[in-house]
Amino acid sequence: MAGFFTGPIKHEAPEPLEGPVVPTIVGGTVIWFVLFLVQLPFYGWFDDHGHTWWVWTCLAGGGLGLIGIWYVRRRDAALKRAAAAPAEPSETTGEPQSS
Repeated sequence: MAGFFTGPIKHEAPEPLEGPVVPTIVGGTVIWFVLFLVQLPFYGWFDDHGHTWWVWTCLAGGGLGLIGIWYVRRRDAALKRAAAAPAEPSETTGEPQSS
């Protein structure tokens, strides 16, 4: 096993995948909240079997999803602003930077 980790890895990281990030996060958040609501009528069963953490995990997933929606919407807006902004001159050469 030690042979696999003998030296530094010498390859470039791939470009990040860009896609419909905001709808993906919103969809995941909706799923977490739906799972929470579906489990609520069975809370007694979960409590009897020691599985109440399932219910609270779904609620936590929905809550963290709301934070994720806020984050990715701000990120998406910042990326759009950066793409729309004109190229600023470079400090070292005085020439416009290419993106």
